[in-house]
Amino acid sequence: MFEAIQSKLKPIIVIPENQKIKEKLIDDQSDYVFLERNHELYAYVYTKEVQYDANWEEIQSYANPIEELVIFHEGKDLSFPFIFQVLGQPIILVKDRNSKLIGYIHREDILIELLKRENQNGDFIKLLLTSIPLGMFIVDRDNKIVNYNDSGLKMIRSQKEDVLGADARFIFSEEHLNSVFLTGKTMLNQIHITDEMGVLVDYSPVMVRDGEKEKVDGAVIIVQDLPMVEEMAVEMDFVKNLNHDLNAILATIYDEILIVNGEGELIRHSENYISDFWRIDLKELIGRSLLDLEQAGLFTPSVTRLVMEKREKVSVVQETDSGLKILSIGNPIFNEDGELLRIVIASRDITEHTKLKSELEKTKEKSDKYKEELNHLKNKESPSDRIIYSSQKMEKIIMQIEKLAKFSSTVLIQGESGVGKELIAKEVHKRGSRSKNTFLTINCGAIPENLLESELFGYTKGAFTGADNNGKIGYFQRANGGILFLDEIGEISQQLQVKLLRVLQENEVVPIGSTDPVPIDVQIIAATNKNLEKMVEEGTFREDLYYRINVIPLNIPPLRERPEDVPLLAHHFIQKLNKKYQKKYHFSPDALSLLELYAWPGNIRELQNLIERLFITAEDDVITSDVVSQFLRFDVSGKSKPMITGIMPLQKAQEYVEEQLITLAIQQYKTTTKAAKALGISQSAVSRKYKKIQERKNQTRPV
Repeated sequence: MFEAIQSKLKPIIVIPENQKIKEKLIDDQSDYVFLERNHELYAYVYTKEVQYDANWEEIQSYANPIEELVIFHEGKDLSFPFIFQVLGQPIILVKDRNSKLIGYIHREDILIELLKRENQNGDFIKLLLTSIPLGMFIVDRDNKIVNYNDSGLKMIRSQKEDVLGADARFIFSEEHLNSVFLTGKTMLNQIHITDEMGVLVDYSPVMVRDGEKEKVDGAVIIVQDLPMVEEMAVEMDFVKNLNHDLNAILATIYDEILIVNGEGELIRHSENYISDFWRIDLKELIGRSLLDLEQAGLFTPSVTRLVMEKREKVSVVQETDSGLKILSIGNPIFNEDGELLRIVIASRDITEHTKLKSELEKTKEKSDKYKEELNHLKNKESPSDRIIYSSQKMEKIIMQIEKLAKFSSTVLIQGESGVGKELIAKEVHKRGSRSKNTFLTINCGAIPENLLESELFGYTKGAFTGADNNGKIGYFQRANGGILFLDEIGEISQQLQVKLLRVLQENEVVPIGSTDPVPIDVQIIAATNKNLEKMVEEGTFREDLYYRINVIPLNIPPLRERPEDVPLLAHHFIQKLNKKYQKKYHFSPDALSLLELYAWPGNIRELQNLIERLFITAEDDVITSDVVSQFLRFDVSGKSKPMITGIMPLQKAQEYVEEQLITLAIQQYKTTTKAAKALGISQSAVSRKYKKIQERKNQTRPV
């Protein structure tokens, strides 16, 4: 018996502690290796379960204690308990008469030797086969089943007459049996599922010596009944499909994807990779450390190294010695124990992007500039409820608003009554960073002083007689985070000026009846039609408050200083009324010219009121100069002087004044003869000049 066992002995391959083992696994081609510590064997590992790139710690997880193995001693008989011990172990250690370990033998090999001795002890073998908890089938060289045990019949759900002498390839896997007979190698843990059975199968060859060589003389099939094997098979199929899908995704991703293990070694990559960056086929780097490539100067920095050091997601721009710039993002993957298991790296070549960066920034600057100009044109060409203008003076005001809207500084809007100071304040709000927050307006001149203080600061419960029992929140608190527009600020008393100054300086407000200050974040926009500087000189307005609110001054020009805005405003107001009352009124060119010549002491408010009056009293769709002249009172005494609102060439100024005088005279006297007499020139000169004026206006202004 020992001689037969000795012929099938496998050598003991020893791996010392902390030694790299993957080369050993490849060179020796052993099914089992043994781990050594302090010159003693303490565990064994089935090599087919170990991954190619496993490190020492991972190998330890696959180790089995060597104390569990059965030892066969030379010269000792095989006892019945020993046989049952053999059935529970994959291999058996073999020692010679001197108790020296000389190798190991597979469980199947020693059982086959026992089966060969069936004629010597048939009852023993029969009892052995019956007692084995695993299913066992013996197959001869012709693939016929020549022996079996009852456990095996139950597991494959068959009867004796269906199995004995049957071709094993019709019951088990023909492919696996053919492979065993062809290669002489064992195949373990093969799932076999049919309509009748679901088992885990081991196929082991029965080897016999033929001269100096060994050949396959049969096979031993060991089966294990797995009630959940069908579910396992489905799950494995799902995992395979998932792996197939993941590979397909990797193949279609534009970016380069690398999978690195916890040691920094490359284990997988996508089909698309940056060849100019690596300069070699990435397949050649499988199993190699990417950390070594950084040390070799191929690129810097290594995202793998940074992820391993920081143990978090890392984004870097890697530069090669050839000038390539690669954006790489490394994501760590940890196991349940918090150990770094994998690093997934996504990379993209941004060399060209970097070169274009400055050009893109310049393009963006131009785009922003064009957008700003388009907004200006939109305001001019598409009058809306915002600000209607075409004059250069208002253009400068709008440019100031765009600049100051980026900040939260206090703004002081000055201008005559009716120029649209509140509209300017709303424009600051719309264009600024506080546009999504509150905009509140309070007219300081329209509320009595005793009520104005409570409106601005609020009050607590019982603060004064007649106060609301629940108290009241003031305008400062209500406008918190937004803008508070204080119209007619020149009307507030000096006592209230002191409290307002404190709010502006401390950014906090104390409600009436309370001693606890409430912090606020409010941008103040003040407006007045008074000369605050003169009021400061006269002592009616506090100088310190004036400087506090006059951080950014906006002086809105009166309408008489920007007559070119009058036609646009008139058209805007008439269209609003047309839309409201479903009419189609419009001004004739001469009517617009007449409106443009008027001084408008009441500014835009006066113009809007006049347009509404003309709209109501108009009898025809076209509102002519004859209709307009009935509602306007021009100064015809000759005492008033022509107004020039800006520096211009003298010739142009003369033409401008001449045009106004002739147009005004025609509107006033209706005939060229009377107009010529009033102007002191000939009738033909008036007629000729007025005709040129009309032709010029018709060419530059749509009807």
